[in-house]
Amino acid sequence: DEWIAAFNPSLEAWAGKSIITSPDVAGILSACLLAAGSIFVLIGAFGLVRLPDFYTRLHAAGITDTLGAELILIGLMFQAGFSLVTVKLILISLFIFFTSPTATHAVANAARVMGLKPMLVPDKDLDNTEEA
Repeated sequence: DEWIAAFNPSLEAWAGKSIITSPDVAGILSACLLAAGSIFVLIGAFGLVRLPDFYTRLHAAGITDTLGAELILIGLMFQAGFSLVTVKLILISLFIFFTSPTATHAVANAARVMGLKPMLVPDKDLDNTEEA
């Protein structure tokens, strides 16, 4: 039965099984990805506290949280194996991949339109022209 399931291309044969054949390798890889994602999220949190102004804080939060969330989701995909849960995690990952940078850009643009100036940029370097 195991030989037949190995050559059966249907999803039922692979349901619940890891993409990587050895469970030890999948577990170690998953743990490394989860740890790396957690570290990036913590770096983003420290950036929110330590950086001087709104734009640098937004930059730190946007980049590190997107990367941290993606690494955590990929680690969870290795834990879930090849199943419906993995498909759902892929969809969540794609949603975060596209919406997080877009939301960060929208917030930064709204702050610029409202007149919030970067703290460390001289006024002569700012582009003060009105856009249509």
